Amino acid sequence: MRLENRLALITGGGRGIGRAIAFTFARHGASVAAAARTRKQIEQVTREISDQFGVESLPVECDVGHAESVNNAFERMRAHFGRGPDIVVNNAGIVETELFVKSDERMWERHLNVNLGGTFRCTRAALPEMIERRWGRVINIASIAGKTGAPYVSAYAASKHGVLGLTRSLALEVAAVGITVNAICPGYVDTEMISRGIEKIVAKTGKSADEALEALKRMSPQNRLVAAEEVAALALLLASEEGRGINGQAINVDGGTVLF
Repeated sequence: MRLENRLALITGGGRGIGRAIAFTFARHGASVAAAARTRKQIEQVTREISDQFGVESLPVECDVGHAESVNNAFERMRAHFGRGPDIVVNNAGIVETELFVKSDERMWERHLNVNLGGTFRCTRAALPEMIERRWGRVINIASIAGKTGAPYVSAYAASKHGVLGLTRSLALEVAAVGITVNAICPGYVDTEMISRGIEKIVAKTGKSADEALEALKRMSPQNRLVAAEEVAALALLLASEEGRGINGQAINVDGGTVLF
């Protein structure tokens, strides 16, 4: 599966799943624009992939929670590459834990604005050129919480359910013009986000970090965390020509935790 002559935009591209996808796409020939709020991280990612794989890359500061920031990021990308992306990976997101009755409206709005609104903004900015070229890939990083829900993450789960609804609806709108829209639903992935989650579990329950980690591993029938590279491998298939028949799907990468 090769991605030569393809330009990919990856939000949340400075670490975790986004970083792994950036490296995987570059390894297979794609030019990469890595977007995030933290410039130091995306500069390091783009420098490393250009050095290792010889592809063109660009760090783009972007806060997907703000339309102006997204529009500016696309302007910088088009100025640098001469066009918009062929592939958009909507990976940027947040998660906060709290009992529903202790959640406030600001917490609710933050999740919807970043996780769902950010996916909307970046996809809307990229789609007209994809339609004009009659080729494009939109890959939304959702979560198994977007299928099942989970306690203490009602705002997060609701936002990821919304991402799946957007994925399925848009996939049907653009299927006839060479564009696919899919979602990946990871389980617990071995990233910094999980490390922060473990810290919160320790603080709230008094368990040790090792006990908290083992509890998360037991959520999967495989008794392990998913590696970010496993999510990236699926993203590569969805971005490729070989994956053109996959459309409107929400595919789990969770070791069998959720079976639908």
